[in-house]
Amino acid sequence: MRKEPKEHSKQTVNSILSQSDSFYFRFRMFLDAFMRYAVAFGGISIIIAITLIFLYLLLVVVPIFDGAEISEESQFSLTADDTNQTTLHLAIEEQNEIGLRVLSSGEQVFFDTRSGDIKHRFVPELPENVTVTSFANADPEQATIAFGLSNGSALVYQHKYKVTYPDDKRLITPVVLSPLGEAPILIDTQDEALMHIDVQLNEEGITLVAATEDKRLMLVAFTKEESLLEESDEFERTEAELAYPATELTHLLVDKDENELFIVSKGGYITFYDIRDKSAPQLLQHRTVTTDGADITAIDSLTGGISILVGDSNGHLAQWSLVRNENNREQLVKFRDFEKHPSAILKVIPEFSRKGFLAFDESGLFGIYHTTAEKTVLRQMLSSPIIDNIAISPRANAMLVASGDNKISLWDIDNEHPEISWSSLWGKVWYESYSEPTYTWQSSSADNDFEPKFSLVPLSFGTLKAAFYAMMIAIPLAIMGAIFTAQFMSPNMRKTIKPSIEIMEALPTVILGFLAGLWLAPFVEDNLVGIFLMMLGMPIGVLIAAYSWQRLPEKIRFIIPDGWEGAMLIPAIILIGWVTLTLGPMLEMWWFDGDATQYGNYLGPWLDQNLYLVIAGLLFPWIILYISRSEKFEKQVNKLSNEKLKSFAPLGVSIITCIIFGALLSPLVENILFDGNVTAALKDASIAFDQRNSVVVGLAMGFAVIPTIFSIAEDALFAVPKHLVNGSLALGATSWQTLTRVVILTASPGIFSAVMIGLGRAVGETMIVLMATGNTPVMDFSIFQGMRTLSANIAVEMPESEVDSTHYRVLFLAALVLFAFTFLFNTVAEIVRQRLRRKYSSL
Repeated sequence: MRKEPKEHSKQTVNSILSQSDSFYFRFRMFLDAFMRYAVAFGGISIIIAITLIFLYLLLVVVPIFDGAEISEESQFSLTADDTNQTTLHLAIEEQNEIGLRVLSSGEQVFFDTRSGDIKHRFVPELPENVTVTSFANADPEQATIAFGLSNGSALVYQHKYKVTYPDDKRLITPVVLSPLGEAPILIDTQDEALMHIDVQLNEEGITLVAATEDKRLMLVAFTKEESLLEESDEFERTEAELAYPATELTHLLVDKDENELFIVSKGGYITFYDIRDKSAPQLLQHRTVTTDGADITAIDSLTGGISILVGDSNGHLAQWSLVRNENNREQLVKFRDFEKHPSAILKVIPEFSRKGFLAFDESGLFGIYHTTAEKTVLRQMLSSPIIDNIAISPRANAMLVASGDNKISLWDIDNEHPEISWSSLWGKVWYESYSEPTYTWQSSSADNDFEPKFSLVPLSFGTLKAAFYAMMIAIPLAIMGAIFTAQFMSPNMRKTIKPSIEIMEALPTVILGFLAGLWLAPFVEDNLVGIFLMMLGMPIGVLIAAYSWQRLPEKIRFIIPDGWEGAMLIPAIILIGWVTLTLGPMLEMWWFDGDATQYGNYLGPWLDQNLYLVIAGLLFPWIILYISRSEKFEKQVNKLSNEKLKSFAPLGVSIITCIIFGALLSPLVENILFDGNVTAALKDASIAFDQRNSVVVGLAMGFAVIPTIFSIAEDALFAVPKHLVNGSLALGATSWQTLTRVVILTASPGIFSAVMIGLGRAVGETMIVLMATGNTPVMDFSIFQGMRTLSANIAVEMPESEVDSTHYRVLFLAALVLFAFTFLFNTVAEIVRQRLRRKYSSL
């Protein structure tokens, strides 16, 4: 009777346990599946997020590489009265609503650009029996034109547009001004017809240059003299006669600042005058600028007035600019050629505010070009095969075209980013006023004539330079520290040291940058010699301290617990730092007369006498390390009877060996590095020193990168299986042999990953390089110069850039380049890590 309940109870418990096990098993399986999919979802989400970031950057960047597009907006035919006259000049105002057509009779017709309706017609009053014989237009911004007349006189007009808003509607009214008065200005006292003319106007006055029918060249300048008593300004006239070219004159060109005059003649010749002194022009150069004897058929000044654009009868287009030669005289130098046209160039039309221009030839082929980018933005035939004239709007978003079939058309131009090309971003560019091609980043200036320079090379160079100097400091300290912590440090000490170093990573980099810029940079500047003496003395001092520790009696060494020996270096490091920083100013005063940056005149004579000691000092760490590990040397030392002599034999032999090698190598080094004379080679040598330089960046950013490399490398070294270490030691290997031939090789994938992750951190660092580099985009690898990095440049300039502007998109391109850098480093790291893992997995 009693057994049945017991059996029933046992079955019930088993059933409950079975159900419970089944429930918990299913729950664990559910959690396992949930976490598996959650982790997979998280990983895929990260990949998608990174991909979306990349695509967004690409979406913003791609438009800067798009070409230009033009479309015809309107067209109208000229009236019968206007078709009988040649169109000398076309112009269009800023809003693209009013156009100007200058006729061969001197009439100036203002019209609606879309309908062709005449808004205003200005007819100059010419003397009886006097006709227009030549025409010129000044710099586009001045909107000034000049007519040369058959009686040796000239007329000068300036166009302005008055904007009013009657009934809340914009009304643009053209106004014609006469800067020198309405009466013709006498240029040639002999009353010969002016066959060629050019004009420039600025706030100080007007300059006219003209060639007469009897082949004389006249320069006339009118300098404004302001009167306090009279409302109107008076002009002082200055004139000079220039030598007429040997071949037929075809064009005259005065630069916008009225400082240079270019006389163009048959055969492709240009005669270049300095006309700063209008009464005594100075001939600077006479040369041909075309090939195969081609004639210059079109010439104009590029925006800014430093360069000229030249088109010839063979269809060639070129930019020539003024560069100072070795005698400090300006000379015309060809900067670049552009894509050739099939026939003679008829006209080049520079843009108002950018370094671009339009050009068309006899065949009707039209092109848009950009000089700095060396870029053909657009080339196509327009609707009419014959083009008489073209005008571009001040905003470069529209143009007027006068065609040979007596029609004028308005075209829209979509050309937002002509200044960007692969060559301007990554190649050397010869900018105006520069003596040679350079890599330059300069995105803004206070000058209206400024040309933005968007080379990414200085920024990429600065990024890699900052990372290089940071890694130079971080890698040795982090890797060596990780090796000692993982393999030689006691467990109790490791529990304190490793978390302390890892906590360093939590320190905000903005704090590090702040300290580096405000405290460390001035400290390094004031203790430059001491800092470098510390860098040189610290490894030597540590080796000497370690060697001395080994030679101490065992009684003293056994006082320190095993694995705590590293703590004994703390006083030694503090002492070395104090000694080197104390000796630094003394040595600077002794060697460099108190200024280490002017080292040449002081270091040269000293180095000439003591070069062997410098070589000996550089060889000492390697020689003492070799001698200390040499088994043959140890056998010879053991034969000595004097224990003190045994202790210091390696040190003494190392010093003597270094001095001998230094004495033997010094003549060779002097011949190779100093051309046989140290004093002469270093005379007047100096350091271009910036307070915020690569030394400061290396120290500050190295401090930030060390925890990352240390933590990952230490984990990799500590995770090496103990049976490998114990097996190596059991087979008779020393601790050093076990470390170098077993532990480091096994942990090498992790160590390499640590270095590459640290490099990625250094490349992407922003706040430290923003505050401690000086932010100057220079291409100088000197440790005493600063730099500008991609990340710091984005942080500084992005808030000031106009959305969707060229500057804005180039900054996004810089971000894309930075993204590519980190992607490349991480990819290489993963590939190398996998190969190292396969190679050493069998250990």
